[in-house]
Amino acid sequence: MAATTLAHAWQDLAGAAFPSRRMEHWRFTDLAVLTAMEPRPWSSGDPLASLQLPAGVTRLPEAELAAVAGQSLAHAGCSDHWPVRLNAGARPVRLGLRVEAGADPLQLALDAGGAGELLALHLVLLLEPGASLAVSQRVLASGAAVCSLVCEARLAADAQLHWGLVAHGHSSAALLGHLAVTQEPGSSLELVTVCSGWGCSRLEPRVQQGRGAARTRLRGLQWVDDNQLADTHSLVRFDGPDGQLDQLHKTVAAGAGRSVFNGAVQVPRAAQRTDASQLSRSLLLSDRARVDTKPELEIVADDVKCAHGATVSRLQQDELFYLQSRGIAADQAARLLLAGYCQDVLRELPTVAAGWLPIAPPFREP
Repeated sequence: MAATTLAHAWQDLAGAAFPSRRMEHWRFTDLAVLTAMEPRPWSSGDPLASLQLPAGVTRLPEAELAAVAGQSLAHAGCSDHWPVRLNAGARPVRLGLRVEAGADPLQLALDAGGAGELLALHLVLLLEPGASLAVSQRVLASGAAVCSLVCEARLAADAQLHWGLVAHGHSSAALLGHLAVTQEPGSSLELVTVCSGWGCSRLEPRVQQGRGAARTRLRGLQWVDDNQLADTHSLVRFDGPDGQLDQLHKTVAAGAGRSVFNGAVQVPRAAQRTDASQLSRSLLLSDRARVDTKPELEIVADDVKCAHGATVSRLQQDELFYLQSRGIAADQAARLLLAGYCQDVLRELPTVAAGWLPIAPPFREP
């Protein structure tokens, strides 16, 4: 079946026009991996059949889940985004969880396999006042497959969420993920995403500090090789004073891989005394690799401390020379430098999620 026909099939499933590279937010995102497959919704049983909820975490009743699902997406302004609509049209597995104070860590694992099916999950987390939760979320694909994630979290006052996502795919698989979080004053979010191996991946973390006075810490690492594409579009919006943001996004691009990062921070007039920093760092390992990075600050408030920056570089020859002068072989020296570069992000994963990293460097120190 022709790619244009398949694109129309995906469009029909989402109930919205298929993304075009003529659109500003999609102009670097080549969805050829997606249009090489038919949109066949998941038929291989319950992907969460083995899920065991830890102490302090309970399922939301269906009526409550239906009432709250989509609220964080609406607050984050992404209810009508194409991947969100695709998720809704794909008959997603829906999981709603309430988190109480003193909850034990939660593990969520999804395997999209390689049979060309579309696995869709819609997750809703409600953290009560003062609750604390560490989430380790793993997404795998071993062949042609599509994984659609829509994850929402609502953090009440003084709640803390440490969320680690490890997504390792296949060069013929696609990952589309929206992570929408709303924060109340005093809450703290630490979101760490690690993505590698997918033919096409697009992650869109979106955070809204509804009344300010919250803390947001974002860490991202994407590794691309061969002809893979990894695309991250983040948005953090402060709608009240005294909010904090610390964001670091790292990329390693090898082979003919392509990495895209677009990070937006919005500070309207109500968000006085905001303290926000955003840094994009990219490492090129090949002359054929490509990186497109665009950190953005939109500031209207006049009493703020905000900074952003972006760097694109290669492995430093003086550092390689130093290690080799100490008797370390050239390939081992390169792996050591890569591991050190990635550890700024990897070491901040929850303990369980860190154990899910691929065995090969740079995810494991050589």
